[in-house]
Amino acid sequence: MNRQWLLKERPNANVGSEHFEWVETPIPSAGEGEILVRNLFLSFEPAQRGWLNDVPSYVPPVAIGEVMRSAAVGEVIESNHKDYAVGEYVTGTFGWQDYIATSGEGMFPIAKVNDIRPITYPLHIYGITGMTAYFGMIDIGKPLAGETVVVSGAAGATGSVAGQLAKLKGARVIGIAGGPEKCRWLLEHANFDEAIDYKNESVSDRLNALCANSIDLFFDNVGGQILDDVLTNLSIGARVLLCGGISSGYTANNLPPGPINYMQLVIRRATMQGFLVLDYLDQFPGALEEMHSWVNQGLIHVEEDVIDGLQHAPSTLAGLFEGKNFGKQLLKL
Repeated sequence: MNRQWLLKERPNANVGSEHFEWVETPIPSAGEGEILVRNLFLSFEPAQRGWLNDVPSYVPPVAIGEVMRSAAVGEVIESNHKDYAVGEYVTGTFGWQDYIATSGEGMFPIAKVNDIRPITYPLHIYGITGMTAYFGMIDIGKPLAGETVVVSGAAGATGSVAGQLAKLKGARVIGIAGGPEKCRWLLEHANFDEAIDYKNESVSDRLNALCANSIDLFFDNVGGQILDDVLTNLSIGARVLLCGGISSGYTANNLPPGPINYMQLVIRRATMQGFLVLDYLDQFPGALEEMHSWVNQGLIHVEEDVIDGLQHAPSTLAGLFEGKNFGKQLLKL
């Protein structure tokens, strides 16, 4: 049978298993021009919570009764498509299910990943996550040697890579993460210069001590109070990049207030900019080549957090907003 999680109802606040329905249907067959893929790993990112809201966005919301959308990597086990052979590995938006019959087209076309190991890397460091860190930090942020860069959500899949990219460019990098274990990892493995534990320390006090009025670039994955704390410590001409806002829970209702200290952008003559990696799809090949080189040289450390079992998909998504993941959150089927 093909086990699936369908969206049952839209969450108004925190997402949980009650918003999804578990069903088991017959395994589909590959139609004309299609392949049948057996999913091996699913990818989880905070943006998936935003896809559950019935509001205009950069992609349509997941429909009620639809298989929950997510990226996955899997093996082709049946093929009626001239470009794909049985036994090949592919990645695409295959959703929370064991199997999918697909032509390979759609919102996010599938890609072969036969030569990439570990097979999970196309779901993060060589996928949307890694490319988000790359284009946000390298193309937009443009960190310079000697600058001070702060990254929030620094022990997550995107933040950890973004910070390491800034280090490669010679910047002084400070990461904000939750808990002593994550902060220790940032210092000992991800090569960050400093780490601030927002769960056990005052972010404002630590920023004042480490970089008062000297933050040149802020790569923000969190928003909320942490964004406000950073705004009061910007340097003249600083850049603030808005990559995500996980502190909001990505809900459609009861959104947190905007930054109180936004006038610091005027005082510091700073800029604040949001971005989407989908605007850079045509530039992926060159960026991936560079990322491959850095990873193979050991210049970027990659961390994975793997949950076992499709039954845990809803709680795995919810865990992202509780700070449970360490590095890239994956689920093994």
